[in-house]
Amino acid sequence: MELYYNLLAFWILFGALTFLYLIFSKIAAPYGRHQNNKWGWSVDNNWGWFWMELPALLVMPFLVIIGPAEKNLYLIFILFLWCFHYFYRTVIFPFKLNTKGKKIPVVIVCSAFIFNLINGFFVGYELGFILENNFSISPNFIIGIIVFVLGVYINRTSDNKLISLRSEGKDYQIPEGGLFNYISCPNHFGEIIEWFGFAIILWNLSALSFALWTAYNLIPRALNHHQWYKQYFANYPTRRKAVFPFLF
Repeated sequence: MELYYNLLAFWILFGALTFLYLIFSKIAAPYGRHQNNKWGWSVDNNWGWFWMELPALLVMPFLVIIGPAEKNLYLIFILFLWCFHYFYRTVIFPFKLNTKGKKIPVVIVCSAFIFNLINGFFVGYELGFILENNFSISPNFIIGIIVFVLGVYINRTSDNKLISLRSEGKDYQIPEGGLFNYISCPNHFGEIIEWFGFAIILWNLSALSFALWTAYNLIPRALNHHQWYKQYFANYPTRRKAVFPFLF
């Protein structure tokens, strides 16, 4: 158990260093609106997304199921929340994208595959092999569910808004309405909120690690998007922030 938590602490520290590197280097992962041909062999964008997300969908539930932890209603509920997100993100979302002809570098797919594999392992192992998972209607459980549901709503509605803007095959447009009036990437904002809600529900280190890694990954991505919007559109709203309303 000590080895597990030492590795998890190292993983959190590694994520923080990665986050700082992405912030200060301002490197934009070359897919989506940042696509270029400088990162080697690429694959279809839709299938790339599928393979990136697949480990999280499979690994975490697998470890929980084979672990010695009691398979009570609490654990089933946690699995439902996880699979609710990752079944959509793996099986449905990639093929809703109107990104025909776009590619994603294999190196990005592999990096995200490893990211989801490791995070899925940590969350699944702690739930399935370490914690007793004694359920109670505690304040953190109720607050966590509210935060999680809010994050899911923001993430899904924002994604659907962006997808709808591409439905007519037009060039990039400035998204408007809802949180888009305040930030460039409410989809990323929603996903960060979602996983911090999940961490509040579980109230353990692996879930916090996953929430932090989500923020480590999505905040730099949102800043890249925000900068791209400002360069691409001369009339882009100047008061709009990148990922957190009224902050940055």
